[in-house]
Amino acid sequence: MSHLVDRAAAVIPGGVNSPVRAFRSVGRDPIFAAKAKGCIITTTEGKELTDLCLSFGPMILGHAHPAVVDAIQVAAAKGTSYAITTETEIQIAELITEAIPAIDKIRLVNSGTEAVMTALRLARGATGRTKILKFSGCYHGHTDSMLVQAGSGVAGIAAASSAGVTAACAHDTLVAPYNDFEAVSQLVAEHGADLAAIVTEPIAANMGIVSPEPKFLLHLREAADACGALLIFDEVITGFRLTFGGYSNLCRVKPDLTCLGKIIGGGMPIGALGGRKEIMDQLAPDGPVYQAGTLSGNPISVACGMKTLHVLRELNPYESLETRAAQLVTGIEAIHRGAGVPICLPREGHMFSIFFCETPPRNFDDVMATDKEMFPPFFGKMLEAGIYLPPSPFETSFLSIAHDDAAIERILDAWEQSIV
Repeated sequence: MSHLVDRAAAVIPGGVNSPVRAFRSVGRDPIFAAKAKGCIITTTEGKELTDLCLSFGPMILGHAHPAVVDAIQVAAAKGTSYAITTETEIQIAELITEAIPAIDKIRLVNSGTEAVMTALRLARGATGRTKILKFSGCYHGHTDSMLVQAGSGVAGIAAASSAGVTAACAHDTLVAPYNDFEAVSQLVAEHGADLAAIVTEPIAANMGIVSPEPKFLLHLREAADACGALLIFDEVITGFRLTFGGYSNLCRVKPDLTCLGKIIGGGMPIGALGGRKEIMDQLAPDGPVYQAGTLSGNPISVACGMKTLHVLRELNPYESLETRAAQLVTGIEAIHRGAGVPICLPREGHMFSIFFCETPPRNFDDVMATDKEMFPPFFGKMLEAGIYLPPSPFETSFLSIAHDDAAIERILDAWEQSIV
């Protein structure tokens, strides 16, 4: 494998096309995938790994689901890109707007980052204001104004920001601790007249799982309404994750704009933003807020996403997935009690994260105070035992419908070997 590391480093910055894949936060050389099926990834060395990362979320049906593969092949045989609108774009838009009451109209883009970038521009265009309020530890892609105290793959960078982000971007981005409504109220009091939007993950999932405290999201809705700002939910991870629709369906807080990705593409590149008709109609060509993309609504991505959503709607696997995740988390907790090693496994539905601490974090400062040094050696032991965890202490683990009883048993057996 070292020859692949060297070859990649010679022609790709850092040898990877997304930083977390470099495995530097877990102190190892990266692995290289050859293929995947169900919940198993096979590396170029032929090692089979039970996958809890699932491409950081989109593979809710598991890898290479037969119906999804068939839909991709059928679409590809007709053509890979037209830059002309297709009926399937209309169909997926109809399906998503039917599933998520907060969305009247939707615009397809190419990634979650692009969805958030466009949502922020749209919020500024619709309100005539400049400032955005976000939360430390919530990651909204790598658009400049969101790389301010971000989490996930950049959480370890000094000052949690990035070189190349201008002072002007930082100046227009306000940051509050997640779950701290007093801080939100203070910032809204100071900057409300120039606040275009409050953007948040409704469940923080890019610093590990940090759940919203009771009424936190409702408070954000009220704060946005009070000052005339828009409320944006970044549901790139949570969209179609916990129910057939958005987390807004479950929490009963209606955002003005919603950003989607991951599951709606079934593993192919896609993103989307949607929301109230009067706001979405501000997008070009009907309105003055410009957005465009040659590959937006790509027929293969749309076909993959459509089939994934159709299977999810037919199977409605959410209750069984949650049951299996609860079984796994309960088993892990029992292992840690027996080993005397503190662990906290916050879980929402069938996604969970790993914190070596006593109590669940409620914000990014709490996350940073956990024992992060335990994760790299634990990750390495699990990898050697055949389990692929997300390669960062700030990421979220996922289950798919392909994680059967045998997979859960393999994970628990490996966990018991690795925690000693």
